[in-house]
Amino acid sequence: MRLTDTSDLWWKTAVFYNLDVKTYLDADDDGVGDLRGLAQRLDHLAELGVTCLWLAPFYPSPQRDNGYDIEDYYGVDPRYGSLGDMVEVLRTAHDRGMRVIVDLVVNHTSDQHPWFQDARTSRDSRYRHFYQWRDDVPEDAPASMFPDVEDGVWFFDETAGQYYRHSFYRHQPDLATDHPEVREEIAKAIGFWLELGIDGFRVDAVPHLIDGDDGPEHEFLRTLRGYVSRRSGHAMMLGEVNLPYDEQMLFFGGADGDELTMQFDFVANQRLYLALARQDAAPLRDALASRPALAIGNQWGNFVRNHDELTLDQLSPGERDEVFAAFAPNEGQRIHGRGITRRLPSMLEGDPRRVRMVYSLIFSLPGAPVLYYGEEIGMGENPRIEGSRAAVRTPMQWTGADDAGFSRAAADDLVAQVVPGGFGPQHVNVAQQRHDPESMLRFVQNLVRHYRASPEIGWGELAILDQPHSCVLAHAVTSELGMFVAAHNFAPDGRTFRLEIEGMDAAGWSVVDLLSDGAGTEEITDGGIDVALDGYGHRWWRVIRPGERRIA
Repeated sequence: MRLTDTSDLWWKTAVFYNLDVKTYLDADDDGVGDLRGLAQRLDHLAELGVTCLWLAPFYPSPQRDNGYDIEDYYGVDPRYGSLGDMVEVLRTAHDRGMRVIVDLVVNHTSDQHPWFQDARTSRDSRYRHFYQWRDDVPEDAPASMFPDVEDGVWFFDETAGQYYRHSFYRHQPDLATDHPEVREEIAKAIGFWLELGIDGFRVDAVPHLIDGDDGPEHEFLRTLRGYVSRRSGHAMMLGEVNLPYDEQMLFFGGADGDELTMQFDFVANQRLYLALARQDAAPLRDALASRPALAIGNQWGNFVRNHDELTLDQLSPGERDEVFAAFAPNEGQRIHGRGITRRLPSMLEGDPRRVRMVYSLIFSLPGAPVLYYGEEIGMGENPRIEGSRAAVRTPMQWTGADDAGFSRAAADDLVAQVVPGGFGPQHVNVAQQRHDPESMLRFVQNLVRHYRASPEIGWGELAILDQPHSCVLAHAVTSELGMFVAAHNFAPDGRTFRLEIEGMDAAGWSVVDLLSDGAGTEEITDGGIDVALDGYGHRWWRVIRPGERRIA
């Protein structure tokens, strides 16, 4: 393949960045972030090297679930601006070389959505069949996703005189997504945002969007994917599917790859934290070795953190307890019996070696990296917000001011309180780090730069490399575009070893140490390279094969 072919499937080598408009920058100083504020910070993202901006829900909403309770799929919450402001953000992002995707939340609506309000009034309402109703609760009803908040998934509505289903909170009634009229409305909303210039969608809670393991229900995803492709030749669908690999493959569309374009790799994410807790790479190494191969148009999204809790539900109870003990020893740092409400730097006690090793690893794995806002500077959470997802949904820290440069509104009027203490803006902010060549911001910028110059990471085939230390993960990614090798040490003390790669015994091979200044090109000797890793160390190499003309 040619390098120019990679632009057709841009998401395979994209750098994604997720933010919530309301906590990013407040341009009108009312205490709530807005689209005008976001527009002023697009150059920060462009300088970082972001190629795709993922916007959390900005639609009109009662805000009982961080905007995921939507009451209008076609609008912008007036607190954030207008559709005109959204178009300005899109135009400016595209001018800076960034695509924009938005959340598609169509498993449920808010109970304030006009459809539901009308559906409640009568069994003859034209919207009654948009939702799922019953006269009684079925005996085999599943447990709630939030067992510490909801006692089930059916709630009795006095006005309607029936129970309605809600997979999540009771104020989020589930749509009947198997009904043709509901599917038509979903397609219309997709078409609206594509026409406005959106480049794709992050699809929320996909397993709750369809029922069944295969067959007719998955045909809905195939239909949506086909519709997106017809309406836009370049748009994609990034799905939230927190399931084991074999089940995730069904949501890709199996070998055909004709359902979701991308999925987050929840398996590797959770095994990463078990590996960090044990200071042993084996849990992650085993997960990556079992990663299924994808169709050429599909991709994994690699991530450290997202906007929800750090879920550990695919770990065994014993494994989960290990991670809790290491990174969430206090009950207030946990949620729903399965998750952690902290960001990585605070979990790792601010140790820059460990934090940087983790981000180096995420950018080096086959797939596309997905950053959550503030990760580029090492933001922490607000520990005063215990047992809540809101702990990591704090204002972006632009400056060292008390308001973090987010808003000039009074502290009590801010949409969320600024992080206090050692991870607060006085110690962690963009303004200071932009001028510090040793800062986390500059480190992440360097990772992004080398990732974008190494398309084989997104397109290549993974190989776990043999070496004698369980605490080390060494891997290679190989494609027609090039060859990449990385090694990461999960232990606090150093390790030395030799890496041998098939084919390196031939003449004319060399390697470039990508993350070390001034290292230059080194010839390979005796078919391999000798590696020295510091405690929590990390290294990247570009392998220059005979006849290749890549720049060192």
